[in-house]
This record gives sequence, structure tokens and C-alpha cells, in this order.
Amino acid sequence: MHRQDLIKKLNKYSPEFEAEKEFRASFLSFIERNINCFERSLKEGHITGSAWIINETSTKALLTHHHKLNRWLQLGGHADGDPDIINVATKEALEESGLKSIRLVSKSIFDIDIHTIPARKADPEHLHYDIRFLFKADENEPLVISSESKDLAWVEMDKLETLVESNDSIIRMMQKSLSGISL
Repeated sequence: MHRQDLIKKLNKYSPEFEAEKEFRASFLSFIERNINCFERSLKEGHITGSAWIINETSTKALLTHHHKLNRWLQLGGHADGDPDIINVATKEALEESGLKSIRLVSKSIFDIDIHTIPARKADPEHLHYDIRFLFKADENEPLVISSESKDLAWVEMDKLETLVESNDSIIRMMQKSLSGISL
């Protein structure tokens, strides 16, 4: 029962990018097969929630230089059993940025992605089935770097592509932001 809200959101989601169309089918199959899809203990993979945070003028995105993965990414993390994926994305955004001005733009899914997380210590290689929501925040508010980050930065949209080194999902979210999708 706890999976139904996410299934409903995914069925309503109408991706314009080809990769996301394929992801959606894989998401739905994964969720149907795994009653514990929100649990980090599911070794093949699990649902994660992310926040694509842009400034009020939609000219910059807030990125974190992820400590473990050593890459610039959107803010987000594990659901840890919480099926309210908007709550997960919001909680992660607040914890990882220290921002108080964050506001959800829409309860609709902004982007989806499935990506491989490399094996680390006791954790085997696994997949993150990442649901992303669009947020806006005041870029002038002070940032607080959490232990999960090496750095946080507001990055101009036209400089993102260079910084994220061909990360297709970040580039896709940047393109959506620039085109006004879900704004």
C-alpha cells in the first residue's frame, strides 16, 4: 500500500526525454517487485529522493560536491523506509544545504534517473532509483556544508555542463530549467 503514491506519481509523469521513458518502465517494475523498495537494506537498489534547487530567477542551480562520490551532484539521499518521497527530497535538501528558504515548486515529479552506485566497504554495487523534485531558494542565504559534502555552490546554468563532466541527468535537469519545464 505504501508504494501506491509513488506508482501514481510515476504513472502521471510524462517524460519528454527518451532516457526517462525507459527509466519509468524500470522504476515501475522495480517498485512492483520489491515491497521494501524504500529500504537501503535492499541490496540490488532502492528508491532515493533528490532536490533540484534553482534560484528565484532560474539562472543558477545549487550543487553539492559529494564527499563519497567526489562529483558535483544535486542534493538528495536515501528514503530509509519513508514512502513520502517529497518528504525525503525536502529533508535531504534542508539537511545538506542549511537553507531555510527552500520551497517546493510542484508536487509533480521533475525528473527521474537510475544510476549505479559503486561498491564501498560492506555495500555492494547497487542502483539508485532517484525521484527528483524542483525547488527554488534564495541564493543569497548562507549555505551550511554537511558532512556528506566537500562543498556547496550556486552554479550558473551555462557553466553546469563543464562542472558536472557529462553527467547526463544533471544536464537534462539544466535543460528542463532553461526551457521552463515544470516551473
